[in-house]
Amino acid sequence: MTTLTLSPDAPALRPRVGGLVAESVFVGRSLRHSLRDGESLLMAIMLPVLLMLLFTYVFGGAIDPTGGYVDYVVPGIILLCAGFGASSTAVYVASDMKAGIIDRFRTMPVRASAVLTGHVVASLLRNLVATGLVVCVALLVGFRPTADAWGWAGALGMIALWILAITYLFAALGLASKSPEGANAYGFIILFLPYLSSAFVPVDSMPQWLQWIAENQPVTPIIETIRGLLMGTPMNGQAWWGVGWCVAILFASFAWGAWLFRRKAGRR
Repeated sequence: MTTLTLSPDAPALRPRVGGLVAESVFVGRSLRHSLRDGESLLMAIMLPVLLMLLFTYVFGGAIDPTGGYVDYVVPGIILLCAGFGASSTAVYVASDMKAGIIDRFRTMPVRASAVLTGHVVASLLRNLVATGLVVCVALLVGFRPTADAWGWAGALGMIALWILAITYLFAALGLASKSPEGANAYGFIILFLPYLSSAFVPVDSMPQWLQWIAENQPVTPIIETIRGLLMGTPMNGQAWWGVGWCVAILFASFAWGAWLFRRKAGRR
């Protein structure tokens, strides 16, 4: 039996990338892809704005004849905007899986989580910009929040936490889907949740059987928290439920995504 020995001149294995270098590289990659896909970014902004204009000027007079419906509906539109923007993450991840680029990333000396983190952080930045534009349009059409600086900071923190949680969920859905088209279809189901909440009408105006669903799903306490912070309406402990839902979704989605990444990447 012959013993193989490595030559002292043989190249050493590449060291594993440390710190946040890998994450920053993948964040930059995802941001460049977002800028090149201007249509998706534009639609993520235009659809919530069009819905806000529709509900304010077409349905608003029937729902609230006093003309104050815009103050009620904007927090729900903000969450809807976040959902539209985050849903593209599922398509991006599914496209990477289908193209096989994820398998190549796994051969590199980087943490597997950096790939998903790049998609998620880029989506968070992209959605915060889109949310800011939606709020600016809302101010132009009559939205008049009463919040002080702390109220705005709390609302921004709640929105960012929701975007982070739902983006990780969409990233995991992208890994679970067999195609970008499937990922897009799964995302539509999640985007339907705001319509079954207090986003557009009070929960007590719904049928009795639907009230239970609206009150016990994650979107309603988050919307009521944002509405309370911006408009000064009573939150009645909804903030704790909203933060709890976001944290639960975030941890569950992160764990699910990490498990799917180890299970599916490389098995093609």
